[in-house]
Amino acid sequence: MITEVNAVTFRQNLGEMLNQVQYRNDSIVISKDGKPVAALVDAELFARIRRMRDRFDDLTGRIAAAYAEVPAAEGLAEIDALVAESRRRP
Repeated sequence: MITEVNAVTFRQNLGEMLNQVQYRNDSIVISKDGKPVAALVDAELFARIRRMRDRFDDLTGRIAAAYAEVPAAEGLAEIDALVAESRRRP
C-alpha cells in the first residue's frame, strides 16, 4: 500500500512510518506544500530500483554510442517515421 503524508506528519510519526515500511512493505510518499518530494520504500525495493536504473543507464549509453555517427536530423526523421508507422497499425 502507498500512503501519502505531508512532511510535518511524517516527522511526527517517523517511527510508525518506518515500521509500516519495514514490516508491512508499505511505501510512504512525503509531500511538501502539496507536492511529492520524497518516498520512503523498503531497502529491497530500493535496491531493485537502483539496479533497474543502472541497467537503463547502460542501455541508453550503448544506444547513444551505436548512433553517435548518425546525424541528428537523420535520426529524428527515422524516429518520426517509426512513430507514424506504429500509429497506423490497429
